[in-house]
Amino acid sequence: MTLLRTPHADGTARGIPDATVARLPLYLRALNVLAEQGVATCSSNDLAESAGVNPAKLRKDLSHLGSYGTRGVGYDVEYLRYQIAREIGQTQDWDVVIVGVGNLGSALSAYQGFSTRGIRVAALVDADPKRVGTTISGITVSAVDDLDTIIRERAISIGIIATPGAAAQHVADRLVAAGITSILNFAPALVHVPDGVDVRKVDLSIELQILAYHEQRKSGAQTRGTA
Repeated sequence: MTLLRTPHADGTARGIPDATVARLPLYLRALNVLAEQGVATCSSNDLAESAGVNPAKLRKDLSHLGSYGTRGVGYDVEYLRYQIAREIGQTQDWDVVIVGVGNLGSALSAYQGFSTRGIRVAALVDADPKRVGTTISGITVSAVDDLDTIIRERAISIGIIATPGAAAQHVADRLVAAGITSILNFAPALVHVPDGVDVRKVDLSIELQILAYHEQRKSGAQTRGTA
């Protein structure tokens, strides 16, 4: 298990387990909803229920960040929002480049949820000459040959791969060579990157297959129940 290293107030590093990092956005989303409802403080049980996790797991996760709760009172919603947002880099904007602007890449470029989470789509890149020069979501599509220059000139550190699977590894190599250190991979293929580069894979077809499996099990259980 790898750890996310974040600094203490004294400048030393502390480790946050990957599983905890993956749940922090859930807590932040729940806190945002509570804040919008005018809730000033919340208990760990209330926050855990809103985030859809076990209260003990939530308390353990938040203990990696520090002691932000008060016994008998709970958590200050606004303060905890800020602390979690700071930990996951949402107190600043992050520019990203999307490589591949087919149906999926175009949809990602138009997704409004990025901007509310400190993510800004700064560039779109594609290998198809017919797409290069067109405008998608207000951004002019650049040629893949310009990828290195775009990343370096705009100091982009996060890349999104939305290409066909066959092109994914080549794109990942280009992104890493240009200085990208975090990749979100939507392509239906695994990519290999050197140490120090983080990759998150999102395979929509696999997720749907998993749901289909559960639907099949439920259908089978219903059939057995009526036999």
